[in-house]
Amino acid sequence: MRSFVHSAQPGRVIFGRGSTDQVADEAEHLGITRALVLTTPQQTDLGDLLAEKLGAVCVGQFNRATMHTPVDVTLDALDLFNAAEADGVVAIGGGSTTGLGKAIALRTDCQQLVLPTTYAGSEMTALLGQTENGRKTTLRDLRVLPETVIYDADHTLSLPLDMTVTSAMNAAAHAVEALYAPGATPVLNLIAEEGMKRLADAIPRIAADPSDPDARDDALLGAWLCATCLGNGGIALHHKLCHVLGGAFALPHAEIHTALLPHALAYNACAVPEAIEALRRATGSNDPAAALFDLPARAGATMALRDLGMPEHLVERAVDMTLEAPYPNPRPLDPTALKATLLAAWAGERPHV
Repeated sequence: MRSFVHSAQPGRVIFGRGSTDQVADEAEHLGITRALVLTTPQQTDLGDLLAEKLGAVCVGQFNRATMHTPVDVTLDALDLFNAAEADGVVAIGGGSTTGLGKAIALRTDCQQLVLPTTYAGSEMTALLGQTENGRKTTLRDLRVLPETVIYDADHTLSLPLDMTVTSAMNAAAHAVEALYAPGATPVLNLIAEEGMKRLADAIPRIAADPSDPDARDDALLGAWLCATCLGNGGIALHHKLCHVLGGAFALPHAEIHTALLPHALAYNACAVPEAIEALRRATGSNDPAAALFDLPARAGATMALRDLGMPEHLVERAVDMTLEAPYPNPRPLDPTALKATLLAAWAGERPHV
């Protein structure tokens, strides 16, 4: 067995339907006495719900969390945070809201309490991606790791099916890359395989009945496991491509994860035979790249980058940007092969391993 180093990141998880009722007690546990509640414009009702549960501890709401965490939005939220003399943030939503809370914590070292409403997984990582001047950059800093995460599947019951599927595939990407990223360990391999297995099982059940609470619970548990992998194992080509396309071309985050994941896996398959075997077990398919394409496609997800608004002529620019500052990857990045991979994803072709 090869040598490895495994680091477990600090953090507290409360899991269970109805656990949102514990938000005030958990804020007290963290020592938050003046909380700024964060949401997107579409989820202000959830912000109101938390403000009611927090009572006098809530000193304001900021409802402009935005995809890819633009720095200018963060600075506006920081102004409100400081004006309200807040000492913590309570963020409810998906990756956009979690990212905003992390960006504030980076600048203030405040306490964070996060309630995810999607499967994005950022809440379990010390990673923060920020966008400024058309470029998305990623940093790792323990200050941005939330202190407590409350996983309440009740918040996912109303998540539209299309968002459910793409968010779940965003989570799946964390598990897939954790199997061969630089920080891969036997412990993370077990977590990644189990997380992927739960998502692969839950997605068709949710597609058949989006209100199925047990399927939603399973998907949220799978997403938590996958997010744990992201927080500890690292990332590779797939996430680099997503950061390039999202930051430079403003393509939707979860949707590009969904469209790119099977192709990134197909690109790396020849270099990661053990990961392929694990994914065969997790997906129940001899061809996991095709399975990761079929799983969201059968649930109605868009699988072509061109249908997400990416012009074909930007493929070469994306390749260049990927090669300018590549993430560690098990297979060397060949410009010709990388272009072919992106063109296949652009056209929505079904890949194979």
